[in-house]
Amino acid sequence: METLYQNAVTYTESLHDELIALIKTLCRIPAPSNLEEQRAAFCKKWFEDAGAKQVHVDSALNAIVSMNDTGSNDLLVFMAHTDTVFPDLTPFEAVEDGDRLCCPGVGDDTANLAMLMLCARHFIGTGIPEDTGVLFVANAGEEGLGNLKGCRQLMKDYAGRVKQVISFDGGLGHVVNKAVGSDRYQVKITAQGGHSYGKFGNTNAIHLLSCMVADLYAIIPPVAQGGGSKTTYNVGLISGGTSVNTIAQTAEMLYEYRSDDQGCLDQMRAHFNTIVEKYKALAVAIDIELLGARPCMGDVDPAAQKALEGRIVAAIEKEAGVPNVAFGSGSTDCNIPYSLGIPGICTGGYTGEGAHRREEWISLSSLHPGIRAIMGMVAGEIYR
Repeated sequence: METLYQNAVTYTESLHDELIALIKTLCRIPAPSNLEEQRAAFCKKWFEDAGAKQVHVDSALNAIVSMNDTGSNDLLVFMAHTDTVFPDLTPFEAVEDGDRLCCPGVGDDTANLAMLMLCARHFIGTGIPEDTGVLFVANAGEEGLGNLKGCRQLMKDYAGRVKQVISFDGGLGHVVNKAVGSDRYQVKITAQGGHSYGKFGNTNAIHLLSCMVADLYAIIPPVAQGGGSKTTYNVGLISGGTSVNTIAQTAEMLYEYRSDDQGCLDQMRAHFNTIVEKYKALAVAIDIELLGARPCMGDVDPAAQKALEGRIVAAIEKEAGVPNVAFGSGSTDCNIPYSLGIPGICTGGYTGEGAHRREEWISLSSLHPGIRAIMGMVAGEIYR
């Protein structure tokens, strides 16, 4: 197995230019969350051209390569998400600037997706041990209101068979090994409204919404018993009203709270519901829509999780030369397997800055050690 492992890592040595070209190609394919059809189709054809015999796009827009899937055996899942946070439906052009490759979404998660695709091609060509079942997945819906739809569908379709999940998302040298759960809402207030002069004194939806935001921001984030947790909240978007001389009849916002502790998440939900009831008591109409919910950790076997973490760190240190790999909590595709008790890891293969900003960039010189690390993780699990 050691020779097979080394052959896999050696395969990455000649991929630098092809990797950059694939990243640029993927950047040109729009993929807002819930609108990933074009990237899914591209990935499916790319895998087919690479020789994949079992590849399909499922109902959630996951492009899935199945290897040694008997329909009942255990499966290793390697995934990277296709969607970006940006709503643009026109192509992005990645621009090289010295050691930087600049483009919205170039790192999160396009670079990792390209690395996973190239690594998958090696195993499509060479095959894998007969007793090992593998899914390589270009999955949809990781970002924002995608609500982890791709991973949810994957865990549903392969229920009871997924042994572990490695999601390639984020930067080289940082590993997410704990789930941050969250609830996301659209809150809409409807009030009397009217002419700003003739109906002065009528209830104003913007004013009421502003007061609600102030109440939500007065909440002191809870802390888990024994400490070691983090809980946050945010109002990310507000809108409403008609004109400068109109008392606003409607106003709405997007609000979320998140925590890496289930007890704290439950407390935030209770705080939110109490505040909503307070404003309902003012005889105004309030519509609450839950837009997304991400679960916290479930009952993951500590020994299996710890062993996986050790192997991942060893691969990153060995193949990328990155010392002092950092662990932390995060909201990732691994939330779903974690909630089901499945061991998992989320990590990436590039360095850069500006994720979720249009000024995002990645370091071109980080791509070679990054793809070596990703190949080391994939090959290490397949040949274990």
